[in-house]
Amino acid sequence: MKILVAVKRVVDYAVKVRVRPDRTAVDTASVKMSMNPFCEIAVEEALRLREAGAAAEVVAATVGPAQAADTLRTALAMGADRAVHVLHDPDPARPLLPLAVAKVLRAIALQENPGLVILGKQAIDDDCNQTGQMLAALLNWPQGTFASKVVIDKDKQKATVEREVDGGTETICLDLPAVITTDLRLNQPRYATLPNIMKAKSKVIKKVTPAELNVDIRSDMEVVHVDEPPKRKAGVLLSSVDELLDKLKNEACVL
Repeated sequence: MKILVAVKRVVDYAVKVRVRPDRTAVDTASVKMSMNPFCEIAVEEALRLREAGAAAEVVAATVGPAQAADTLRTALAMGADRAVHVLHDPDPARPLLPLAVAKVLRAIALQENPGLVILGKQAIDDDCNQTGQMLAALLNWPQGTFASKVVIDKDKQKATVEREVDGGTETICLDLPAVITTDLRLNQPRYATLPNIMKAKSKVIKKVTPAELNVDIRSDMEVVHVDEPPKRKAGVLLSSVDELLDKLKNEACVL
């Protein structure tokens, strides 16, 4: 079985995000970029399934500019076998929407014919949490979202997914092929070792364009402006519960 893993290049989680002076987008110039943390979990899970004998090949895929190849190299250094890079130069005013990404991934999935597609449940830059669900709908495949445990039965061609829900956990059984999105508690991603980083340089990254995949990724949404959140006011020390209740009732107006 082949596993297709989607990864995304985002501003590193440890970087303090700033807005451009013209308020058109987030400033990414000279900012450290890295793989989306949820995508790292997706890659790790695919590798663990391959190591357990449930899969024979792991293919990483991304949509983005030429610099996104660095993210694919990270996935290859972690252990992915090869990668697919769909080249797209982003326009801050017309961001790439989850539906467009899902259409691209659908086209790749139809070419690669994987038994399983794994994605991070969301990206930390837009927090959309939509691509996996849309991809499953476009492929007409079953889906297991927010996975905290995945078990593959090769003989029965089924995947058992323990997923996190509001009230706790839910266990579902999916017929393969299927789409799974990963939650934080699924695993702890490995670090790429120096030998694997060197090996990744010789692994194949196939470059294609959306046009070659017959996918229209034009955005119907326009970003008017981007603002930083308002600065928080300094905290106030209160002397009693009565004073706290008074402020909550008369100043915050939440009681």
